[in-house]
Amino acid sequence: MAVQDEQKVSFQIEGRSYQGIREESLLGALRRYGYEVPSLCYHEAVSPYGACRLCLVEVQKGKRRKLTTSCNYPVLEGIEVFLDTEKVVSTRKMVLQLLLAQAPEARSVRELAEEYGVTDTPFKKDEGNACISCGLCARVCKEIVGADAIGFAGRGLGKRMVSPYDETNQACIGCAACVVVCPTDCIGLKEENGIRSIERWHRDLPMKNCKVCERPFAPTFQLNHFADQIGVEKSHFDTCPNCR
Repeated sequence: MAVQDEQKVSFQIEGRSYQGIREESLLGALRRYGYEVPSLCYHEAVSPYGACRLCLVEVQKGKRRKLTTSCNYPVLEGIEVFLDTEKVVSTRKMVLQLLLAQAPEARSVRELAEEYGVTDTPFKKDEGNACISCGLCARVCKEIVGADAIGFAGRGLGKRMVSPYDETNQACIGCAACVVVCPTDCIGLKEENGIRSIERWHRDLPMKNCKVCERPFAPTFQLNHFADQIGVEKSHFDTCPNCR
């Protein structure tokens, strides 16, 4: 479907002129035009949150120029975007030092930090932790899956992503969408003996065996949930996607 003219806006990136869609995510527009901007908490399928602070850019609107996260900054008429300025890079390095302290076990954080020459952090490390508290898993669970089974608990340095009361939540359907989008692989998925375990949420669900190939392919609880959602018989999911 063509974008209506009233929704188009003109803006600049590093002195070059581009067209965007009014109010779309600036980070999404930057990536669409081939610009590389780091981010760990952004996914185009869910609402932006600006948690990791890595997608920083400088934006000039009129005479005012400021540092901002690009994932939750809207594309507006006449703005000019500056990418790897000295201010952006120095601030991003500081953010990476903070993330290295918060989640020293996160390989994606360590690799990105290495790209920017950040090999250590002056801040106290939360040893053993790989979660950056970006909330991406919760947004996918709520906005896409519709389960709303996980969320933040605590405040400040004690803030963390958990299932309610850090116990098994029956609302979790075991779809593993949270595992797929997690930027630091800290949730954990295991499938053994016909059981899928979402380790961080303490959720263990028996998987359904395909009637054709007889291999387990998804939790029965998840398939029944989907059948109820789309209004089909539960037998609709008796076979796996490969055999269907």
